[in-house]
Amino acid sequence: MAANYADIIKEAENIAIIGCSANRYRTSYHIASYLRDNGYRIIPVNPNYDEVLGLPCYDTMNDIPEKYSVDIVDIFRDSQYTAEMVQQIIDWSKNNGQKPVIWTQLDVSSKEAEELAKEAGFRYVKNECLMVQHEKST
Repeated sequence: MAANYADIIKEAENIAIIGCSANRYRTSYHIASYLRDNGYRIIPVNPNYDEVLGLPCYDTMNDIPEKYSVDIVDIFRDSQYTAEMVQQIIDWSKNNGQKPVIWTQLDVSSKEAEELAKEAGFRYVKNECLMVQHEKST
């Protein structure tokens, strides 16, 4: 399914970021900061941190409180882990009925991850930078 990035970005309010880092020199930190500064609620997901950007950081998607809806899950993990992350999103979705767009950053997608997402009925954005697409759409 072809993605209309501008529509996805415009409709989103809450973005979970898997692999979000508290290290200000990491790309995920920079993009999370940019998205937060542009009005999105950021939900960091990374078992290595208790908080990122002053926000609670959750170990897995299943640890995100049910009070949060998630519109996009942005993945910042090495491509060898992406299918595992997509499966985590699918399992999380079964528990709460949400079907966020799965967005993979540059060089993060894998064929297995994309197939898992599509078989489960998720919109899947492959190897695109969310910040760059946001800048293009504004």
